[in-house]
Amino acid sequence: MLNGVEAPVPADARVSLLDFVREHLGLYGSKKGCAQGACGACTMLVDGERILACLALAVQCEGREVTTIEGLANDGVPHPLQQAFIDDDGFQCGYCTPGQICSAVGMAAEVARGVPSHVTEDLAATDIELSHDELRERMSGNLCRCGAHNGIVDAIAEVYARRLR
Repeated sequence: MLNGVEAPVPADARVSLLDFVREHLGLYGSKKGCAQGACGACTMLVDGERILACLALAVQCEGREVTTIEGLANDGVPHPLQQAFIDDDGFQCGYCTPGQICSAVGMAAEVARGVPSHVTEDLAATDIELSHDELRERMSGNLCRCGAHNGIVDAIAEVYARRLR
């Protein structure tokens, strides 16, 4: 399933999830940045978990729910985080934005489940506060070359910090 719709299985088992979604299914929201898993521009959600789609094979996702940036909107209404990126100037060129948003959605689910990060003080805690440092650490795999990090952090905090407390 891709964004809630049945998707075909790729003919070539070697194609990455990113290339399959972009080149074969025509969904261009997810971007190819480094093609090495270092920048996060290709981040998608698979069964709610964030992954780097440039490093995953499309066939690995057979029978799983893949969500791209296009799948976050609901009946044409932007996801709250998409709207917050607009409201808080969370982008300049916009190239990294889809990956940033998908990563933040997955990150918020991790925090809600009590998954610790490198900066989580109490690794046994199940109620983790999404502090400034916690948020920045969890989003450190997504790079923005334009320098819109403050707007990105503000948008994520606006949507998730209050929800996760």
